[in-house]
Amino acid sequence: MAFESLTDKLQSVFKNLRSKGRLTEEDVKAALKEVKMALLEADVNFKVVKQFVKTVEERAIGQDVMNGLNPGQMVVKIVNEELTALMGSETTEIAFQPGKSITVIMMCGLQGAGKTTTTAKIAGKLKLKGKKSLLVACDVYRPAAIKQLQINGEKQDVEVFALPDSKEPVTIAKEAVAYAEKNGHNIVILDTAGRLHIDEDMMQELQNIKEHVTVHQTLLVVDAMTGQDAVNIAKEFNEKIGLDGVVLTKMDGDSRGGAALSVKAVTGKPIIYIGMGEKLSDLEQFYPDRMAGRILGMGDVLSLIEKVQADVDVDKEKQMAAKLKKGKFDFEDYLESMNQMKKMGGLASILGMMPGMGSKMGDIESMVDENQLKRMEAIVLSMTPAERQNPKLLNPGRKHRIAKGAGVDISVVNRFIKQFEQSQKMMKQLPGMMGGIGKKGRGGFPGRLNFPF
Repeated sequence: MAFESLTDKLQSVFKNLRSKGRLTEEDVKAALKEVKMALLEADVNFKVVKQFVKTVEERAIGQDVMNGLNPGQMVVKIVNEELTALMGSETTEIAFQPGKSITVIMMCGLQGAGKTTTTAKIAGKLKLKGKKSLLVACDVYRPAAIKQLQINGEKQDVEVFALPDSKEPVTIAKEAVAYAEKNGHNIVILDTAGRLHIDEDMMQELQNIKEHVTVHQTLLVVDAMTGQDAVNIAKEFNEKIGLDGVVLTKMDGDSRGGAALSVKAVTGKPIIYIGMGEKLSDLEQFYPDRMAGRILGMGDVLSLIEKVQADVDVDKEKQMAAKLKKGKFDFEDYLESMNQMKKMGGLASILGMMPGMGSKMGDIESMVDENQLKRMEAIVLSMTPAERQNPKLLNPGRKHRIAKGAGVDISVVNRFIKQFEQSQKMMKQLPGMMGGIGKKGRGGFPGRLNFPF
């Protein structure tokens, strides 16, 4: 995730604070100096960092903190609260028009930020809330922009409105709204044209659309990997056309992440969504408190639970848990677990949301070898259905055939099968590890997380 380096540095600072029985004012100032450097290196706006550190310092050197039983923990608590406040404190959602009225959302941004893909992602999110969206292709300049929106719309099962012969975005937007009124759509999302950089023509075009069509929400899509530039872009768009919210894309990349910490403070506009991957499902609601938890290495269990609830088939999960408890899961179940895990973003993504794991993402990524997982999957796919369902059939001859089919050495196949058998025994002996979804008082996660990877 974008904040990996920042998380590591902050964890190191706080570890030193916690190790001290009592804190002096000098201890706090020295620690906050390191926090300041870490935030600046993460490309957080300088003025934002300066105010943030000042606020934390004023709170941290108060009598309640300095004379408390665990001052180090109190400083971490204050940093967590101030990070949350910096990013907006409360979660902001798209504001819809009341009743059956149509809500018009205009998407804007520079080329390459992922605006067209994000437009389709948002339509998919709103569909889950019972909204009927109409995607509108207003980008009449970029080759294949209309086709890209149509393909993504088809994948999301959302209708796309386009006038291929028209070169007038205002006309397209007006006719799209009229079409939506006639066909029962309650959301219209305008995918406007971007440029390589901000220019007057682009801004004028967006202003023209807003003059002729009632736009209820204007959302800016910015690439988090551009760091401080993302904040500057947001500021300029807000000043010239007025924004209601921001969507940060590519937050799963190796960007320094400073944009997420600066946008709200600089523009006054909230981050509504963050893009966490290229798939159309890889869009998350932005929760300032959860993001602060991730940055400080505290995990994000609530988002993990939501991922499980959204992507996991509950009936299959119950069947899987029952088989795991009895040690009777087979390689068909293994394949199913791999597919479910992919839907949730992969094992590294899941572990990164666990409390205390944020600072260990480098270790997690080295521990979770995605190529190794693919090899294991290839081994299982090289088995016949009968072999997957009954591993006892796997004699030396069959194992050689499987190794050849998967393109691996026979020793890899033998080791994988042995680990699988050991896991079966272990799961049978430790049923308490199989906590099911929604059961209180039971630790653990879906059984698929306990498979032998």
